[in-house]
Parts: sequence; C-alpha cells; structure tokens
Amino acid sequence: MKITAEHNERIAKLTFASVYPHYVTKVEKKGRTKEELHQVIEWLTGFDKNTIAELIDEKVTFETFFKRAKLNPNAHLITGVICGYRIEEIENHLTRQVRYLDKLVDELAKGRKMEKILRSV
Repeated sequence: MKITAEHNERIAKLTFASVYPHYVTKVEKKGRTKEELHQVIEWLTGFDKNTIAELIDEKVTFETFFKRAKLNPNAHLITGVICGYRIEEIENHLTRQVRYLDKLVDELAKGRKMEKILRSV
C-alpha cells in the first residue's frame, strides 16, 4: 500500500490520548496487562508510566510524542506488516515510529513473549 502525504499528516496530528485507550483495550482483551503495555511503550520511547500519564493529560499529538521520545536504538529491528504497511518500507520517519508502536502493541496482544517484543539481542 502507498502512504500519502495526507496519511502522514493525519498520523502526525492524531493525539496519543485518543489512541492509548484502544491500546489498553486491545491488550487487556487478550489477557495482557496495562503494566506490560507500559513496559513496551517505555522500551520504545523511554517514557515511564508517569510521563505517559502526563502526555495523555497534555493531549500531545504523535508528532510531539515522538519528538520528546528517546527512541530505543533497537527500534529498527521492528519489522513486518502492520495496518497493511510493511514497516521497514515506510519512508516518513514519524509514520514509521507510530507503526513501530502499533506493531509492538499488536505483538503484545497476540501473546508474543516479552523478550521477543523488546527485541532482546
């Protein structure tokens, strides 16, 4: 699938607060916990649970969310398809980062082991 400039702009302006409850619902429905979700988010971004709560309260966009993040040096190891897009082929830096997070949440919900999700090498 081809990613358009409009798609990238829509993702940049989306607030983390609007997506976060969906992440929680997705993982909890599959028997995982909010704490595990926070562990995954912290691995990718460096944000602890207090920072996550502050970002939600601030209603930051994904653009701001990832500007403030310290992306894990192993994030490039997150590959595969999410939402119909092959992550490693996404050219827009921000869109790729958002899809990294989507992919990690998806793997958590699918029951993948935490060591695998966190790309322990």
